[in-house]
Amino acid sequence: MNVETTKNNNITIVTPVVRRLDASVSQKFKESVQEIIRGGETELLIDFSRVDFIDSSSLGALVSLLKMLNGKGTLALSGMNANLQNLFKLTRMDRIFMTFPTQDEALTKLNNR
Repeated sequence: MNVETTKNNNITIVTPVVRRLDASVSQKFKESVQEIIRGGETELLIDFSRVDFIDSSSLGALVSLLKMLNGKGTLALSGMNANLQNLFKLTRMDRIFMTFPTQDEALTKLNNR
């Protein structure tokens, strides 16, 4: 699965380049981000601005990535549409992940901590 990566100071921004982050791509998404973490990047922002749908396999992938960081980094999320925000609230994942309405707001907060 294709993800775009950019850097902003010490934060690596990962943008999935798919509309649907479902079982057909969640494993590849997880592997792509795991490779970034193994490369030494520990401050991550996943920008979901291009994603319209996430299923349970992708939620599991996000939890797995957070566990991989093992408290030695950040995995924040931004750019989620209303449906994704509702999913995160219903599953209480909004209590596990730092979420931000936009990438700019996330970067401002993350760069100033």
